[in-house]
Amino acid sequence: MAIDSNENRRGLRVLMVAPTSFFGDYGCHVRILEEASALQRLGHQVTIVTYRNGRDVPGLDIRRTLPIPWRQQYEVGSSRHKIGFDVLLGLKTVQLLLRERFDVLHAHLHEGALIALVLGKMFRLPIVFDFQGSLTEEMIDHQFLRRSSTVYTPLRKLEEWIDRSVDITLTSSKNAERILVESFGCTAARIRPLPDCVDVETFAPLQPAEQPARSAERLRLGIPATAPVIVYLGLLAQYQGTDLLLQAMQQIRSLHPTVYLLLMGFPGVERYQRLAGELGVADRVILTGRIPYHQAPAYLKLGDLAVAPKLSLTEGAGKLLNYMALGLPTVAFETPVAREYLGEQGVYAERGSAASLATALIALVEDPGRRAELGAKLRQRASDHYDWNRAARMIAQIYLDLLDNPPAGTPRWIVRDEPHEKTV
Repeated sequence: MAIDSNENRRGLRVLMVAPTSFFGDYGCHVRILEEASALQRLGHQVTIVTYRNGRDVPGLDIRRTLPIPWRQQYEVGSSRHKIGFDVLLGLKTVQLLLRERFDVLHAHLHEGALIALVLGKMFRLPIVFDFQGSLTEEMIDHQFLRRSSTVYTPLRKLEEWIDRSVDITLTSSKNAERILVESFGCTAARIRPLPDCVDVETFAPLQPAEQPARSAERLRLGIPATAPVIVYLGLLAQYQGTDLLLQAMQQIRSLHPTVYLLLMGFPGVERYQRLAGELGVADRVILTGRIPYHQAPAYLKLGDLAVAPKLSLTEGAGKLLNYMALGLPTVAFETPVAREYLGEQGVYAERGSAASLATALIALVEDPGRRAELGAKLRQRASDHYDWNRAARMIAQIYLDLLDNPPAGTPRWIVRDEPHEKTV
């Protein structure tokens, strides 16, 4: 996409609608955080409206809903209680739109896009939808919905309407663009692939000066100095492949008893501790629980190789980019998104097969030279193709294009006559 370099532009005011408990150290939260931070570095003003719970992030303008009395907490994934959270989120968004002036609505997830569609029409604002996976497919992955359910077809129709109605959709992968066009009948001209990216300065390979701290932390965790360590950082869930990863560790331990798995993330830590015990690998699997995002680089550097056994065929896989930027050779299940990010430098296992996953991991454990080669190439790939600052310039240009060519019915006050300060 060409970046506008001719006209002067002022900083835009962006309202991001985030139907989640931002910030929560995982997945879509990282994309929201990095997009908002990079846009602000360009001089734009970003306000994030989100659920009551979550952690505030210094430097970000975060507005939260009121709590609902019958559910103070919100779990990761699908839940019937989200309806109450989303109603409150819609009301909070109305309040902000009535009190403050914004140029564009940037919606995350389908619930956010639905809120933006309703209110965008009322307030005549352009809508950018950050598509991070199919709503119905995610609900099926989370075992919250079955295709045979009576509500599946209405939900699928609602998802199709949302996907087709927004002004511009950003997708986190080329595969997601293909899904929107082929499965949901969306117009390709209204889709802009914008892969997840990574801060390559923060997520940088281990340096010699960091080695003493790394050794001390491994010792604290009970990992021998010379033991090969596989790292995983993300949500713990069946659809994320966590069960299969522990099954793979059973096979790995039988052949290479010195190998450790550092399993970092949440929820379900106690469940997976029990499963590790049942599989006889509890002495080689260390579950840390939630790792704050700012500590992720240090913890990932404790590993010699990384694993990403996600099973979903529609969701993004931003953790791959963190692994890549750190120079960690990576094993993933063969999916279109994993192939798109890792390219020929990835190591792939048959999707859904614990035995295949174990075989791929063992091959890297046994070959330090190949690990070093793949890690260096993945680091270079991340630096060359997945930079958040470049992505933010693309997002800002999309905003400007929508304001210069607003949707039909947009009132005159939205079409800016005054010059904008150049920020893209």
